[in-house]
Amino acid sequence: MNSTPLLEVRAARKTFGGLVALESVDIKIKRGEIYGLIGPNGAGKTTFFNVITGLYAPDGGSFKLNGRAYEPSAVHRVAEAGIARTFQNIRLFPDMTALENVMVGRHLRTHGLHHGVIGAVLRTRQFLAGESAIRARARELLAYLGIERYADAVAKTLSYGDQRRLEIARALATEPQLLALDEPAAGMNATEKNLLRETLEKIRQDGKTILIIEHDVKLVMGLCDRVTVLDYGKVIANGLPSEVQRNPQVIEAYLGSGITHA
Repeated sequence: MNSTPLLEVRAARKTFGGLVALESVDIKIKRGEIYGLIGPNGAGKTTFFNVITGLYAPDGGSFKLNGRAYEPSAVHRVAEAGIARTFQNIRLFPDMTALENVMVGRHLRTHGLHHGVIGAVLRTRQFLAGESAIRARARELLAYLGIERYADAVAKTLSYGDQRRLEIARALATEPQLLALDEPAAGMNATEKNLLRETLEKIRQDGKTILIIEHDVKLVMGLCDRVTVLDYGKVIANGLPSEVQRNPQVIEAYLGSGITHA
């Protein structure tokens, strides 16, 4: 078994003016696990996500994916390296169909294999075959997420929970090594959260590694294999959910938020 962490971040640092948003943050994620990143509001969770996925340029630190250094300097470079993410605020193409949204994600991974300006203009046999394969794979992913019946529906007409699943399908279309989810349960009711949990467990069982930010501590503690807790941009705890829940620093950071009852 390969013991190299899938994602290894050391001493990640990010500042905004005089504000230190991340200070020497370390994280190691093993292959095939669901890893949780939690913390109070303003702890630096989303900043960390934005740094490792190329939205923010880090001010320091080293970043490795599958044992290879990668430079989180641009979103497309990170996606090509093998990290796909979703956002707290849904970022679909609202006026495109569900199928077209997933096809966009698939194009990232297949770009250059059979596409090009000449092929697109002339509609060559290679181009048409490539488009057919992309469409077929996009339908497979919609079926995988349980929303194939909405393939031809405009994305903005889908329910909130189905839009979340569509975002995950689009992310999976890029064939990521690591799926990074920013508060995927935000705004969901209890039924939708249970379905989300089942979906993420299925994705993990099928060989994907997942990093998740989530405010629903109960969901994180019941779903994740290991958890890291940030507070004021620093790691205050990491380990098994049962260990993290008992950590005095974590309890203090979450005082009044209900973590002791999670």
